Amino acid sequence: MPIPGEAAVAMWWDIASDHRTEFEDWHSHEHFPERMAIPGFRRATRWASASGGEGYFVMYELEHYETLSSPAYLARLNDPTPWSVKMMPRHSNMVRSQCRVLESHGGGVAAALLTIRLSPAPGRDDSLRSDLRQRLQSLPGRAGVTGAHLLQTRTPPTAESTTQQKIRGGADRVADWVVLAGGYDPLVLLDLAANELSPPALTEAGALPAQTSGLYRLSYTMTPHDL
Repeated sequence: MPIPGEAAVAMWWDIASDHRTEFEDWHSHEHFPERMAIPGFRRATRWASASGGEGYFVMYELEHYETLSSPAYLARLNDPTPWSVKMMPRHSNMVRSQCRVLESHGGGVAAALLTIRLSPAPGRDDSLRSDLRQRLQSLPGRAGVTGAHLLQTRTPPTAESTTQQKIRGGADRVADWVVLAGGYDPLVLLDLAANELSPPALTEAGALPAQTSGLYRLSYTMTPHDL
């Protein structure tokens, strides 16, 4: 099945190696259950850098876009637990994007995930989306690939930054558009990153040359049914 909803929170950050054990304990046993208890949250996944580095990618999949500004979600963002208060400052190089799902093809929870952060060149939004739709539609049927998705950041208006953002040191950076390609063969995903979804290919399709990509392995996943 595709992404099970119309919105998502896509996040990238680094955790230093000496904090990883406690981070994964907190994130798996407190933070994910806390998020999955919020109405409208459908699935959470955590991915670790496939190269063994400090990077993580985390995504929450939401039933409705309005969940991003729901009282239940904002209450959690503004009232973090003591363990969260301890762990949040350890998230470095944070990129946090609240997104609408533009395209979602294939599905399931993959073993490996390629993420690409990009922006359309001026005046190329429609042509880039059309090109990406064609590219992503064809990927899930390919050997090694199970899903391909496109997200666009649409940050809900808020009066001020949340308590969690303040703990991390201020406003988070955001992505613009996000391409996700998941599968069971990381070598196939690396080939995509070097060819069909490479910076030159995406630039020709209408993206700005400045793009950021990374390959991640599945670390943990949870849905509300797991609570």
